[in-house]
Amino acid sequence: MNNVTTLVPKREKTILIFGISSFVGSNLAEFFKKDYRVVGTYNKNPVFIPGVLSLPCDVLNKEEVQLCLYALKPDITIYAIGLSSLMDCSRNEDLADALNASGLFNVVEYCQRYKSQVCYISSGFVFGGEDKNYIEMDIPDPNTTYGKTQASAEFYIQKSSLNYLVFRTCKLYGRGFLESRTTQFEKLQNSFMNRKNVNCDDKVKTGYLDIYYLAMVLKITFEKNVKNRLFQISSNDTATFYEFSKYYCETFSESESLIQKGRWGYPILATAATIPTGEKINFKLDISNIEGFLNIKLPSVKESLEFTFKKLHGVSKASGGRSAGSGDGVTFI
Repeated sequence: MNNVTTLVPKREKTILIFGISSFVGSNLAEFFKKDYRVVGTYNKNPVFIPGVLSLPCDVLNKEEVQLCLYALKPDITIYAIGLSSLMDCSRNEDLADALNASGLFNVVEYCQRYKSQVCYISSGFVFGGEDKNYIEMDIPDPNTTYGKTQASAEFYIQKSSLNYLVFRTCKLYGRGFLESRTTQFEKLQNSFMNRKNVNCDDKVKTGYLDIYYLAMVLKITFEKNVKNRLFQISSNDTATFYEFSKYYCETFSESESLIQKGRWGYPILATAATIPTGEKINFKLDISNIEGFLNIKLPSVKESLEFTFKKLHGVSKASGGRSAGSGDGVTFI
């Protein structure tokens, strides 16, 4: 009797994104929908992304969070909710704590119950801005409300979850999916399009990466089934927004004459243990760990912008860029 082998199609994994209307959440959904079943939640700002199911959910309501995870039983849950503006977090500390930390506590609890890996997107602002290379093992010493809430979330997820990933990132840039929310990158592009002067901060130095680099790194870690790790992701160099804007002009053939050097507000906590005293506030993340672990090479700020230019090639600046590029042909591995 002949043996007959029945091929069972591989089950498509489900990714649940809390905060799909956010800049990070919407771009991750657009990227992952090609290879995963993607479902996202929103609170007050519904967003339409073809091929992605969006559901209303208040992340601060434990019953709604439980219902989402029980009904969908996602393999991976990405927490992309948060108040990311340094000034907005300083002005409304309670809201910052609720969105950046408390909401995550609810998600982690039910991810444990329904056996979903939880992925948290943090940032280099958990550190104090000293002139050094920060490694993953350095103890967070935030001096802003934004950094304080993210450090709290990092600590909680590592102590409470049995299956997590934390990605501590540099500044992420790109175009969003909500007309009512304009990203810093879009504001920069709109200023050049309308021939308006751009006031650019020259105090805070951080890495800059196109949001799709984060998506590509996440995809590799998901495919490798990596668990219980904290990784830092950044360009391999740093720049102020003024320097980033100059790189942008060089890459996108815009006039540097519209760029004006300035200094934006940096709201330091009154209780901060670390207060930068130098000319610059530095957030240099050491990325040797993730480059070695995944065998990848992350780009410089200028190389990231060159990737962005290729990704948006052929897209009119006047269109607003509400559809993200595929990123095909980019080799950073």
